[in-house]
Order: sequence, then C-alpha cells, then structure tokens
Amino acid sequence: QVQLVESGGGWVQAGESLRLSCAASGLTFENYGMAWFRQAPGEERELVAAIDFRAENTHYGDSVAGRFTISRDNARNMIYLQMNNLKPEDTARYYCAADLNRSSRPSFEYTYWGQGTQVTVLK
Repeated sequence: QVQLVESGGGWVQAGESLRLSCAASGLTFENYGMAWFRQAPGEERELVAAIDFRAENTHYGDSVAGRFTISRDNARNMIYLQMNNLKPEDTARYYCAADLNRSSRPSFEYTYWGQGTQVTVLK
C-alpha cells in the first residue's frame, strides 16, 4: 500500500521560510516522479513544483519560481519543499504526489496523493 505523508506545515509571518517534507512508502521510490501541489479554499489545485525520478530535472509554478526549491533523497524515500520569502497568497494546503514516471518530464496526472499539510502565511 502506497503512503505519502506530509509534514512541516504551520503558521508563519510573511517573508519567513518553511520546509515541507514528504515520506513515501510502499513503492519503489526511485521509479517515481514526485511533485508538490497546493489548494486554497475556493481555488483550483495547482502544481507548485515537480522533480523527476533522478532529481536531475525540476519544474516550478510561475508563482513560486525563485522562492521555492524541490528536492528528493532517494535513499530515504523523501521529498522536500523549501519555501522562502513566503507570501500570504502562498496560504494553502500542500500535497505530495507520486507517479510512476522514469522520464525527465513532469507527469500530467499523479497516481498517489498524501493527505496534505496546511501552510498559513500571515501578513
């Protein structure tokens, strides 16, 4: 059974940083492309960042490029999202996602999802 468990969310002031983590189990992690998505109340889910199975290629949403960094540790079955210079508009629930994908390109759809972790950025 595949499980993705996010952690690291919380309340921060604008301009501060947070690091999200996602622990994956039940899958051959090094075969999976991974991603972070977010969804705010009343908004559509959006791709925040994606990373390929070898951690050689990354992709970022326009709203976070230059502020967020996605990374992975295949030895520990973990991915991370370092979020710097957070803004109130980054407030959302952040989800980790996985898709069997041994290419350098992000998946169009992701098969497995975590339960999410809430990030709230205060003005």
